[in-house]
Amino acid sequence: MSCCSAARPRRPRCFPASALRARCLRARGALLALLLLPLMPAVAQPPNLVLVVIDDAGLLDVGAYGGEIATPTIDALARRGTRFTQYRTSPLCAPSRAMLLTGLDSHRTGIASIPEILPPEQADAPGYGMRLADGVQTVATQLRGAGYRTLMTGKWHLGHGDGDLPDAHGFDRSFALDASGADNWTQAPYMPYYDSAPWFEDGEPATLPPDFYSSRFIVNQMVDYLDATPAEQPFFAYLAFQAIHIPVQAPAAFIDPYRERYRRGWEVLRAERAERARAAGLIPRDAPTAPLPPAVPAWDGLTDEEQQLWAARMAANAGMMTAMDHELGRFIDALRQRDLAENTVFVIVSDNGPEPTRADDDWRMRLWLASRGYRLDAAKIGGPDSYAFIGPGWAAAAASPLDRYKFTTAEGGVRVPLVIAGASETAPKVTEAFTLATDIAPTLLELAGLDEALSAMDGRSLLPVLRGEADRVYGLDEAVGLEVAGNAALYRGRWKLVRNLPPWGDGHWQLYDLAKDPGETRDLAGARPALRDELAAAYARYAGHVGVQPMPAGYSSPMQLDRNATERMLAAYAPRLGAVAALLLIAAAVLLGRQRRSK
Repeated sequence: MSCCSAARPRRPRCFPASALRARCLRARGALLALLLLPLMPAVAQPPNLVLVVIDDAGLLDVGAYGGEIATPTIDALARRGTRFTQYRTSPLCAPSRAMLLTGLDSHRTGIASIPEILPPEQADAPGYGMRLADGVQTVATQLRGAGYRTLMTGKWHLGHGDGDLPDAHGFDRSFALDASGADNWTQAPYMPYYDSAPWFEDGEPATLPPDFYSSRFIVNQMVDYLDATPAEQPFFAYLAFQAIHIPVQAPAAFIDPYRERYRRGWEVLRAERAERARAAGLIPRDAPTAPLPPAVPAWDGLTDEEQQLWAARMAANAGMMTAMDHELGRFIDALRQRDLAENTVFVIVSDNGPEPTRADDDWRMRLWLASRGYRLDAAKIGGPDSYAFIGPGWAAAAASPLDRYKFTTAEGGVRVPLVIAGASETAPKVTEAFTLATDIAPTLLELAGLDEALSAMDGRSLLPVLRGEADRVYGLDEAVGLEVAGNAALYRGRWKLVRNLPPWGDGHWQLYDLAKDPGETRDLAGARPALRDELAAAYARYAGHVGVQPMPAGYSSPMQLDRNATERMLAAYAPRLGAVAALLLIAAAVLLGRQRRSK
């Protein structure tokens, strides 16, 4: 355990050995730079770089894209920067984060999927180690080599243990959650796959402070790291928020404005967001909206009590988003107070689309939640001990005007917001340039003047688009692929070839014209078989190039999650169960002995 985490989580006075070594090296580098400074020509200070990842936000979850949730901080950045309306990411968190931080396709990073749903048949395959593979460099490693101080707070989920945490991948200071999620009020796990919430500071197990709330803590810790590192160096700050990942939790003051907002149901919200998307030019005026997925019940078919509960859950989700935006605003204010905001580039992005998982439809999950003291009702929703989620109904509404949500390569799972502010030399704008998660890393490196590193990456720098020198990143005839857990997509110009395995789809290729049908309502695979086969061949080339592994027959990610979680629970609780069984046997033997003696 980090000796300073429990007592003084802010401005720590003691450090693990790795942090002490890093500080010594930085001090030596700073001293050398001061000695050489008179001999060096004056050069422009490279920009500070801030990468903000929102967890599970749909395209219109951000106000700047037309959503109803209040996000004034992000909206202000969008007004002075560039909004990308055709940005795509992986449909799952860890592959997306690996792509963001390396500029490589997720299969080439070693994190082709997430461990929670990985089948045993893929466990030893190249690209499926569930950790950043040997030789894979993050932007933090490369920026640190260029004199940046590199800082990270929040969700990591890119490997655990010695050699796999942020301190081993280029970050000078880090306070990281090595899990797909966790409670936002205390150091507790959020699902049975985990038996704890594994937080680490600079690679050492750490304890959260008593007044912990995730978004507030992530900002506070980042500000502390800025104050504790050399001010003369530019910085790269990676803030990986837990908002709005399940469980959705937030202070009541942020939830209160939304208490009545969602009482009319998910069909109404989906229609409202679709209309605002048309008005904002995110989709064509005559583009159809996909129907709600089969898993979503009609709102009018719910009881009044059920409607109130679901509306409260969505209100907590909106409050959590606004709370995160508020904390991001505090971070920007802290930069202004330290004269650091002017020369800073902000990149705001979501890792994938909205989360459809619900926690009340499996007796085992309900039993586990009860054993942890979680409440599923609307009382004090979003607060400590409350466990809220938006489920498939609100997830589909949040992803509107697009189809489906997280886990899938349907547009609702992969088309999300991207805002970049501070890098453009032109007026603020909105761009329809197609871009991918792998393009963020080369953009950051080119901003820092590390152009030579770009050639090793799969992604491309967005600076030509940001500076008004180009209107697209990829040519109309270039194919761009995505794949996670058998769910796959290939984009080429206006065309999209997409496949989703059960329970999200039927496992067959579908073809859509996104220029006319961004909601993926009209499958053209039967009408255009030659084009379908041509794009399928392009996908096969992509899959072979990056090392996509076939999925086992009958694979289902929810079923695999259930198996993996059960195995981990048995492994974790087997010793305790064995001890209980032994005590029961001893008690039975004693009782039997007494009975025999009494005869």
